[in-house]
Amino acid sequence: MKSMIAHVLAQAAAPAPIPSVGEQLAQMLPMFIMIIAIFYFVIYRPQKQQREKQQDMINQLKKGDKVVTSGGIWGTVTNVGKETATLQVAENAKIKVVRAHIVRLRGEEDD
Repeated sequence: MKSMIAHVLAQAAAPAPIPSVGEQLAQMLPMFIMIIAIFYFVIYRPQKQQREKQQDMINQLKKGDKVVTSGGIWGTVTNVGKETATLQVAENAKIKVVRAHIVRLRGEEDD
């Protein structure tokens, strides 16, 4: 009986084997992949689509478009250059702005 108890105690006291570094990395890898996928679909991809949409709008600017700049200035495009656009902001007032600072087109209902 004593030998049986000693045998059971010896087995119970044995610590669990420590997983190797490779096993630990293999367990954490799916979590890292999931975090990267979430980052891509929640943050990076929508920002990329928004940048592409903004760039398309800037590339398609033409004379007569009503626009709003990043500074909040409303104007009508009178001339489009390679890097700049000239906006008429009042009867006899025109300003030149960098095309990249034109944020959006205004619709007729915005007036």
